[in-house]
Amino acid sequence: MHNYLDFEKPISDLEGKIHELKKLKEEDESIDTSDEVGRLEVRAREAMADIYSKLSPWQKTQVARHPQRPHFLDYTRQLFEEFTPLAGDRKFAEDEAIQAGLGRFRGEAVAIIGQEKGSDTKSRLKHNFGSARPEGYRKAIRVMEMADRFGLPVITLIDTAGAYPGIGAEERGQAEAIARSTEMCLNIRVPIVSVVLGEGGSGGAIAIATGDRVYMLEHAIYSVISPEGAASILWRDSTRAKEAASNMKITSEDLKAFGIIDGIIQEPVGGAHRDAAAVIGRTGDVIAAALKELSAKPGDQLRKDRRQRYLNIGRQL
Repeated sequence: MHNYLDFEKPISDLEGKIHELKKLKEEDESIDTSDEVGRLEVRAREAMADIYSKLSPWQKTQVARHPQRPHFLDYTRQLFEEFTPLAGDRKFAEDEAIQAGLGRFRGEAVAIIGQEKGSDTKSRLKHNFGSARPEGYRKAIRVMEMADRFGLPVITLIDTAGAYPGIGAEERGQAEAIARSTEMCLNIRVPIVSVVLGEGGSGGAIAIATGDRVYMLEHAIYSVISPEGAASILWRDSTRAKEAASNMKITSEDLKAFGIIDGIIQEPVGGAHRDAAAVIGRTGDVIAAALKELSAKPGDQLRKDRRQRYLNIGRQL
């Protein structure tokens, strides 16, 4: 069953009527509902196109968080062959929020790192809703070091509301782990291509998103803090998250205009969850083009250009 967002009510009403008419046809084949179904399908498509052509930042935030949106594991199944996950940070424990390992992308050996939110209650708890602890970032560091040693390009897929803020995570050095992961991204001499799939929240995202090329899906968001968190700090009222989202410049169009990301990957009308296979394939094409461009550069040049890229962002803003 499709989960509709609040602003999608006109679409849900039309698609509900379509479902009822199709069910009526199944129950009684003598009833011809094809003409009415056809008219309603046209109206539903038009309503969806109209609504999604003018989404507000808060509505985009809702789409980015949609429970049926494809996540890291959906991308790995379609884009990578022989994906072999690696577990543990060799210091404390395994963190399921960050998935990392080795695989083949269109015939080329690569390292893959990303956050997995989970798709149902059991898997969301297992992956801690994509919010990593220090051991997750230290696992990412370990895989990036391995990739650098063996000359493997790194692909990172970002989808997190932010790093886990629990007491245990802070006791084990959450800020230090994020900083070292970001530093590792800046220091390795192999290409890094990053894609924000849904939410790109705070240091939890930037820790694995400091790449040579950074892309966002059309309805993804990327911000220093969640809209709810910003509203709590600015107005001490998390219910003003909608207002905060509008002022924070968190959409892909905003980030592209600021020069923080390199491109926007278009989603199907209605969001990535409406046609996951299409958007995952499109993402693969963008990653392949970026890797082809970056592979022509020597390692020292990649590292120098990457570091300069992030210094320039600060100057531009």
